[in-house]
Amino acid sequence: MENNINGFEIDEYNIHSISTGAKTNTCPKCSHERKKKTDKCASVFWDTGLLSCNHCGEITQMHTYKKKNHDTFKVYIKPVLKPKSNISPVVIDWFKNQRGITEKTLIDCKISNSSRWMPKAGREIPVIEFNYFLFGELINIKSRGKNKDFIFEKEAELILYGLDDIIGQKEVVLVEGEPDKLSFWEAGIKNCASVPNGFTLPRPDGSSTINLNYLDDYYGVLEPVEKFYLAFDNDPAGQEGTKEFIRRLGAEKCYLVDFKDCKDANDYLLKYGRDELKQLLAEAKQVPLDGIITIKDVEQELNDFWINGAERGMTIDLPGFDNMASFVYKQHTLLVSAPGSGKSDLIDHIVCRLAIKYGCRVGICSTENKPELFHYDKIFKKIHGLRPTANTINSPLVIKSKEFINDHFYHVDVTGRYYLEDVLDKFVELIKRKGCRVFVLDPFNKINLKNFSRSDINAYTAEYHQILDAFEQKWDCHIFLVVHPVKLPNKEGSTKTYQMPNAYHIKGGGEHFDMSYNILGMVRDYEHNMVQIRTLKWKFQHLGTTGQDIWVGWNINNGRYTEPDNYWDDNCGYPADITWKNNSWINEKYTPAEPEQIEVFEAAIKPNSEFDWLDGKGGEIEF
Repeated sequence: MENNINGFEIDEYNIHSISTGAKTNTCPKCSHERKKKTDKCASVFWDTGLLSCNHCGEITQMHTYKKKNHDTFKVYIKPVLKPKSNISPVVIDWFKNQRGITEKTLIDCKISNSSRWMPKAGREIPVIEFNYFLFGELINIKSRGKNKDFIFEKEAELILYGLDDIIGQKEVVLVEGEPDKLSFWEAGIKNCASVPNGFTLPRPDGSSTINLNYLDDYYGVLEPVEKFYLAFDNDPAGQEGTKEFIRRLGAEKCYLVDFKDCKDANDYLLKYGRDELKQLLAEAKQVPLDGIITIKDVEQELNDFWINGAERGMTIDLPGFDNMASFVYKQHTLLVSAPGSGKSDLIDHIVCRLAIKYGCRVGICSTENKPELFHYDKIFKKIHGLRPTANTINSPLVIKSKEFINDHFYHVDVTGRYYLEDVLDKFVELIKRKGCRVFVLDPFNKINLKNFSRSDINAYTAEYHQILDAFEQKWDCHIFLVVHPVKLPNKEGSTKTYQMPNAYHIKGGGEHFDMSYNILGMVRDYEHNMVQIRTLKWKFQHLGTTGQDIWVGWNINNGRYTEPDNYWDDNCGYPADITWKNNSWINEKYTPAEPEQIEVFEAAIKPNSEFDWLDGKGGEIEF
């Protein structure tokens, strides 16, 4: 017997006592109500653990499964399942008249309605309830009132809406809103699920705002799926979400649904009907394969470039550094300095800022930061500002900081020697399961290529960079690579401080300079107790400037790099004045939050949707 199916560990096997190996069976949902109660109307699929009834069309699970064991930082509260009650006739009529959704679909999908306090209204109002189930158990409720007012249950887990309907399916439709899920159900397509919180437009710098945390613990459900129909909204935010799902699921599995002159599935259902909506799946086109690009593929980006120019990349809010360097995906950045200069600390500072500011999830393979316990201590101090004490270790801010780190930083650990190919395979898992887009390789000389001799160091280095570049292009990510220099001469007049390396000082040959996108150099100046950082190479001028310097201090309390309060360089002849900041970065206003209980949701505005919403005042209900 299988111990694991659909990404879940089996708890109770074969709960309907089906004969082992049987291909047909009675249906647990409808056979007891039929005249021919013994008719074997359901097909049995042992590989997916599902029964599919050829009479009522229902799909039933053959086993029960153990719930995911969430880590200690995440404690979810399940809402109380309300007694079964009839849906209000007003709600039924509204869905029928304004959404084209019948009462049977509402019942099948367990839609309910009630009254509750809502944040935008600031009072108790009537709401429609979209109930989120997993293995038939209520996990969360999205309550929606008029004027796009909606709320999730406090401290409940966020999952895909309709998750039960796609478990074990070979083909799956993914949509952007609950009404779109209901629309496909209306058209006879039940293997459909919706994202819980919609999509938003990218930031001005082009970085993504798409948060797919709700996939992390349930990627095992999606991994066996052979074909995904991506039917997200036909607008810029929907296109942004489509790109991120393609990255997570793999282009080879994804097919794009074109709603033509409509915004989404519900609009299409209203305008063209059930059969035409169902037909869209047959017309869906596979995501174009890698290697062939036409002007149509880049038309939107090209138009934006012509009109607005090239955008700056991601920055880390270190003003002098931001003026000379920024980061984008599909590139890699090298950092070179003498031993003991703090290379790993600088990379930690950069990726921590990217995590805080942009929500980037970071995969790290570092042989220099062992054991990981001490590296997480470094990361924690940068995020939180200080190491906790016995009095603060259980404070809400410390717990929140640990939760943030747990959700955004992942270490790759392998047994034996580290090979780049093996590490990148782990990075792919982190991309698919956790949504990582920033990675660290530390250092180059301890993460080797398999079956490639170093006898020709230039060829070895060129192959290394080609592998990194291919990975970045495919997975739309940024990699930071720590490299070492040859022995450097001391700075003139100093016995401790080394000269600033140039790009050709890097061990491993000149190919490092030729084939990298960006290179940072750094020097720890022992005489002045300062750190000098220089852009040794920045390939694209709109992202950074080659040959610029910044002087910073290193905060002994938390390992952060801080610019001096006064202008300073090594010729100034006086100590730099630096205000050391030990504040928590978690509290910054732009810290990306985990999915909020109250969220802004851009939805389709339905014309002529006013009706008396049980409050005696009328109003517009928008989903």
